[in-house]
Amino acid sequence: MDKLEIERLKKSLHYLKSKQRELKRHDENEIRSFESIIKYQKNFMVEQYKLLHYEPLIKQEIKNTEIFIGNVQKIIDQYS
Repeated sequence: MDKLEIERLKKSLHYLKSKQRELKRHDENEIRSFESIIKYQKNFMVEQYKLLHYEPLIKQEIKNTEIFIGNVQKIIDQYS
């Protein structure tokens, strides 16, 4: 993974983290839209940055956002 991809992945991860924080702050009526955004963002990141190449088990952990964020952070740390 080159330097530019790492920087773009960091920005995507930052966006995902911000949406996860927003999800935790809102009431149940607004949660569904945030969940949809988060689900889309995780799938986008897996496909866009070919994360399965770097962490084959990341697809299994995609449902748990906190674990997914941790796995992406490990990839960033490893390739930075």
